[in-house]
Parts: sequence; C-alpha cells; structure tokens
Amino acid sequence: MNVTTANPAAEAQNDDSPAAETNIFSGQQSDARRVNNDPRERKPKQNNQPRRDKRDVHGWVVLDKPIGMTSTHAVAVVKRLFSAKRAGHAGTLDPLASGGLPIAIGEATKTVPFVMDGRKRYRFTVTWGEERDTDDTEGRVTRTSDLRPSPEAIMALLPRFTGLIEQIPPQYSAIKVQGERAYDLARDGETVELKPRPVEIHQLTLVEQIDNSHSVLEAECGKGTYVRALARDIGRILGCFGHISALRRTLVGPFVENDMIPLEQLEALCDRAASGEGSLADALLPVETALDDIPALAVTRADAARLHRGQAVLLRGRDAPNCSGTVYVTVAGRLLALAEIGNGELIPKRVFNLTGLTASSARNNESI
Repeated sequence: MNVTTANPAAEAQNDDSPAAETNIFSGQQSDARRVNNDPRERKPKQNNQPRRDKRDVHGWVVLDKPIGMTSTHAVAVVKRLFSAKRAGHAGTLDPLASGGLPIAIGEATKTVPFVMDGRKRYRFTVTWGEERDTDDTEGRVTRTSDLRPSPEAIMALLPRFTGLIEQIPPQYSAIKVQGERAYDLARDGETVELKPRPVEIHQLTLVEQIDNSHSVLEAECGKGTYVRALARDIGRILGCFGHISALRRTLVGPFVENDMIPLEQLEALCDRAASGEGSLADALLPVETALDDIPALAVTRADAARLHRGQAVLLRGRDAPNCSGTVYVTVAGRLLALAEIGNGELIPKRVFNLTGLTASSARNNESI
C-alpha cells in the first residue's frame, strides 16, 4: 500500500462534512483577471473548444479516486465526462487518499444524505515513532519516541476503540470554531481546542504488521469518524506515538470496492461511447442504489400520478403496508419518489424525474 493522506491545507478531513458533501459543483471557472472593467472595452474571450450541451443524466458513479485529486475536482471531471447538468459527492475523501468516492449525478443528488449516513470502511497504515500536528505525513513532527509496539500490544488495545467512543477531532479538520475552519486557524498558528464528540467504530482490526514501525489497520465506522485521530490516540496510549502514512476507503454506505471504477477506465469508456462503441449508461449505478436500506413500495399508475403531482395517497385495503416511516416508491419497477407513511397516508417528500440517461440493465447486475 502506498497511499498517503491528505494535505490539510487543501482538504483536511476524513469524516463526513455535510456542507461539502451536499454541494453541487458546477465545474466551471470564472475569469477574474479583468484589466478593464468597462464593458465597451471588453473583447470576447476566444475559445476554440466546442461547447457541449448539458444533458439529463441520472445515477451514481463510484469513482476509485486517484491520489492527488480533491473530491471537488473529481466531481467536476465526472460531470464534464457525462456533460451532466448536476453532480455532487457523498463523502469527502482527502486528496492524497485513494478509494471510493460516490458521485451522484442528476436526480441521484436527492439521495446523497442516505449515503452520507451509511458506514464507511478504511484501510490505513500507521507509522509509529512520530506524532505530527496534522496526524498524517503532511504535518510537522511534534513528538517522537524510540518505542515500537508489538502486534500483541496493538491488538490488545483495539477493543478500547471499538463501539461508541469519544473522539477529539484533529486540529487540522474542517470543523468550524466560531465561524472559522479549524485547519485555517491551525495554519495561522492558533491553538485549536476541539471538544470530544461521540463516534461509532463498528470494527477495528490489525490487518498486517509490515515491520517494526508500520502497521496496517482496517476500521469500519460511522459518520463523523476521523481515522487520523484513531492513529494519534492509539499511538499515545501505546506510548510510541503515531500518524497515518497511507489511507484507502473501501466502503461507503451501499458502495463496495467492486462498484468502483478507476478514472482512466471511466475516461476510456466515455471515449468509446463518443465513437458509438458503447454507452455511458454502463458506468452508472441506479439512483435507488443509495436507498438499499429503505423499504420499497410499489404503487399503481393512478396513485403514481397523484404522488407525482405532490398529492398524498390513501393507503387502504388488505395490500396496504403495515409499516411507517420513509419508503421509496416505484411504479412499474421504476423509481418514482421518496415518501413518508403515516396516519394511513403515503405522503411524497422527494419526487424523481428520471427522463434522460440512466443506468443500463447490465450495469444493474454486474460491476465494471
């Protein structure tokens, strides 16, 4: 494994940042360098590149994000490849980390919160003997130790970091402190005091002891967990200090490694589609993939018409569901809406309009 963690100055977070993850990125850049602001003096900007019309595309692309790319840039690239009108990601991944970055396109952006709330799995390498102010390789060394932990000592400690625990986020994190990002304050030399917050670690295992100074661990965790903080805290208790020197995300909600597509492969597929040798639909997962943990409810076309207009539908008769809460509604096998069941009614909350390019049936059943 040779993946390193993020440069905190660029995008220093391994947790879920709702403000970042629900943002829809346009992928466009403005020309801020105006020599003369008089509109009569402006010359039209020359652009020899043919402008591609935006189109309706709906589905998920689970990018195997390469090292060095920010999540924002990844969204812009995928949006450009599909000429899509809307796109956003569901879980920030540090620039120098690799792995699963789910990108929602079109109507899939309405399902982003369901992925954000799901579990995530990380495989990461901890380098022992140094603690750094960023808790990864990009930071300044703040503590050192000649001690090195044995595999037995590491494994004996891991249960203390499993389950519901209190975790102090890294100083270089995207958490806001009095309106400022913590990493901005830290870069300015200020001491950032962040309060502990509860996070849930479902599984934490020692995968491999590479050598005396490097251990590979795997964590499956809930929303808001900082993997860098895990390495920092484990190192402190062991007395040897530590920081993350490699990071890869292998699970995000319902999306696993088999769902991931490398950027080079996605670009090649888009080139083939442009020449008529394939379809971009083969790279998409259905919008409803993000809703795997939500019950599905099929309705008639008449009820679907009411829901599509934003009107509630009465649930009665022997086929009426006996559950309550959120469901996703289908008609003739096609996703129609997210709705709430309550007081004998089906109330639409988000209606989907899947006109345009959607996932192919082949992509529904197998990974690329």
